[in-house]
Amino acid sequence: MLLIFTTKSTTRLQYSCKFIFEEILGTSYCLTTDEENFRNYSGEKINYSYIDVTDVYQIKPHLLLFETGVKEQDIKVYGKRENCRFFVTSPDPADFDFFAAVFYLISRYEEYLPHTKDIYDRYAHENSIAYREDFLHLPVVNIWIEGFKEKLITLFPKLRFNAKAFSFLPTYDIDIAWSYKEKGLLRNVGGFLKFPTLERVAVLLKGSKDPYDSYELMDNLHKEYKFNPIYFFLVAKKNSLYDKNILPDNKAMQELIKSHAGQYSIGLHPSWQSYNNDELLIEERETLQSISSMQIHSSRQHYIKFSLPDTYKKLIQTGITNDYSMGYGSINGFRASTGSSFYWYNLSEEKITTLRIYPFCFMDANCFYEQKLSVEESSKELMHFYNVCKKDNTPLTTILHNNFLGAGKEFEGWKDLYVKFISQLPQ
Repeated sequence: MLLIFTTKSTTRLQYSCKFIFEEILGTSYCLTTDEENFRNYSGEKINYSYIDVTDVYQIKPHLLLFETGVKEQDIKVYGKRENCRFFVTSPDPADFDFFAAVFYLISRYEEYLPHTKDIYDRYAHENSIAYREDFLHLPVVNIWIEGFKEKLITLFPKLRFNAKAFSFLPTYDIDIAWSYKEKGLLRNVGGFLKFPTLERVAVLLKGSKDPYDSYELMDNLHKEYKFNPIYFFLVAKKNSLYDKNILPDNKAMQELIKSHAGQYSIGLHPSWQSYNNDELLIEERETLQSISSMQIHSSRQHYIKFSLPDTYKKLIQTGITNDYSMGYGSINGFRASTGSSFYWYNLSEEKITTLRIYPFCFMDANCFYEQKLSVEESSKELMHFYNVCKKDNTPLTTILHNNFLGAGKEFEGWKDLYVKFISQLPQ
């Protein structure tokens, strides 16, 4: 067992060590503040303090893990991209306090500081250290931990690891279930007058397949390649500017939800309207539970709109235990600098919570609407995330929407992109 000495075992340090050693590396460890016991220990050990202990691997700590509250941190970044370092505590930039750096990134410390909002009143990705220092496209936390593991193997050849292997999780947001089908007379007449098209007529009068209906395609992909996806359904009881799904009292919508709940994991896609309305959030969860006859414990925010700590506190109070919103709705990349899941640390209360966070790094809507990428460019970006995740045993979670995988002309090429990507992944 690896023994780690510290002068003070804080909640922040415990959180960082549990994530690094237990959850990612899969090795046993113990924190101790007993200096004499540490000096006498004959097994593998790390000195996380400024106290000199002869012939023991030492990490000199930054103050971050021994503080409480949130304040501006003086951060100087050394190195570029995958070689970046900060919280350097010795003359050699390679010797940085990566326990503190990991905590800073996965706790989303910077999102508690004063910051600029984007047009949707979200934390703007331009504020983040990952974007400013050009490592948003890399899971640097996993890269650091992988490098740390190699160092430990050199120092302690007998130390055993049970690190997690690369995995892929496809997820889907169903917030516009169909383009024309089930939208009712008024919505379809209004849509036709605004954008006249024979396609709408063919779907409504001739029974042609709706262009956003890609559910059979997704089913076939999952069965053939043995993936276990998660579907997130928006079930607001009335529509608004940003909530435009088929309403949950519609029988076809209910059948769509039931058919997926019978085969896959499903979660709530909280509506835009529920963002500042606790009662609506509870109501939407209850609606999805009633339709699916399942307890719903997973969610992902519509438009990736959330604010720390308020949104996550509300999710916990509502009964959500797994959130899949950790990414940006404006650019692809690793918002928390990791693809690995972790428990949310509530900095406002200095507490490790029960809410498990599952980051994503790629969303089709970011490529199409925000980054203005072509299908070919989007394919290259998706392959980039696959390659960097696989290299450092980082989970890859993607978000696709059913409309992107359908037959709509505006999304031409996306179905082929995704089918090709899925078909080349290891089983």
